[in-house]
Amino acid sequence: MKPITINNQYAEAFFNEAQLQALEPKLKVAQQDLIQKTGKGNDFLGWVTLPNEIDEALLADIEETAQRIRRKAKVFIVIGIGGSYLGARAVIEALQSPFAGHTDTTNPQIVYAGHQLSEDYLYELLQWLDHTDYALTVISKSGTTTEPAVAFRILKNHLEKKYGKAEAKERIIAITDKARGALKTLATKEGYKTYVVPDDVGGRYSVLTPVGLLPIAVAGCDIRQLVAGAQAMSLTATKDETVATNPCMRYAAIRNVLYAQNKNTEILVNYDPRLTYFSEWWKQLYGESEGKEHKGIFPASVNNTSDLHSMGQYIQEGERRLFETVLSVETNHHTLEIPTDAENLDGMNFVAGKRLGYVNQMAQLGTIMAHTEGGVPNTVIGIPELNEHAIGQLIYFFEFACGLSGYLLDVNPFDQPGVEAYKKNMFKLLGK
Repeated sequence: MKPITINNQYAEAFFNEAQLQALEPKLKVAQQDLIQKTGKGNDFLGWVTLPNEIDEALLADIEETAQRIRRKAKVFIVIGIGGSYLGARAVIEALQSPFAGHTDTTNPQIVYAGHQLSEDYLYELLQWLDHTDYALTVISKSGTTTEPAVAFRILKNHLEKKYGKAEAKERIIAITDKARGALKTLATKEGYKTYVVPDDVGGRYSVLTPVGLLPIAVAGCDIRQLVAGAQAMSLTATKDETVATNPCMRYAAIRNVLYAQNKNTEILVNYDPRLTYFSEWWKQLYGESEGKEHKGIFPASVNNTSDLHSMGQYIQEGERRLFETVLSVETNHHTLEIPTDAENLDGMNFVAGKRLGYVNQMAQLGTIMAHTEGGVPNTVIGIPELNEHAIGQLIYFFEFACGLSGYLLDVNPFDQPGVEAYKKNMFKLLGK
């Protein structure tokens, strides 16, 4: 399988190799702090070695459960918020056709709940579920996080009314703490199938645990290849000690050299709509990991070429505090050629006979060139193709680079104390 690549030729006008090399000693220390689990937040560094520690029995069990769910249900609800659903959604939407919900008769349609508090969303979901077979997983370490707890309470009630308690318990899977918490207590009492959220893996790093692997398997994706991709990248990330050849070190160095120039907003760019939710996962990973002590690069994203007709204007000519990281998919799964039109009223015959993918690549290259000329550095992450192995690589690449980058900023990349602030006010307003 081909590795993902990192290319900073369109950012070289903004820094030189010597500036990246100057960060290498600090990056080596950060790398060892991650590997040896001695850095800040070291009680949440289980993800570092996770790809190589995933048990064969666990993978087989997840695959068996996924098959059982596929036989029972046409819809699978994933109840979770933040890292408890974003990783799974990122992978599933990267690997599935955008039209899978209408065309895939083999695998259940994956639907999400508990990731917000919209009354209309959940009401309309229940109305739809009245008329289709479904099962669900609820993902929460404690079982008391407001959004998923409320959604699970409502959906559990609906499921039990529709199927009866005995059958409902066969359609509920809890992914939670191994020993304690409200959800664990309920799962034990009701007899739900359960999987464990490891104590030493935080939510935004949990996609390669059952949190992500179960929904991904239910969707029909190959979780073994996903894990294999992560294993391949972990070997490079943890063994290679040079900023010239370790892509994780290089990406972390580029980000921090640009941040030192007051370029404090990073835009993750894609040219394939299947990567939209990968960008959402990435935004949580970097925003929640680095945004502390009034430090950190603000993570944003655009979906091109669509957003070139909206956000493109700001990126080209707005404040010069931006830099871009482009996810570039090198090989498409399908071929589609643009036809010739005799009248040529739209003026598009200049691309007739060319593949649509080639036109998209030229739009990407032209945009990178224009933005670079306009004062926005661009780094390109090359993805061989959108398959499980490549996405597994990409997940671990961004996770390890995030740990390195957070340590360069001298923050704890593995906690999220600021997340609690809104909850205190919300609970007070609700009379808790």
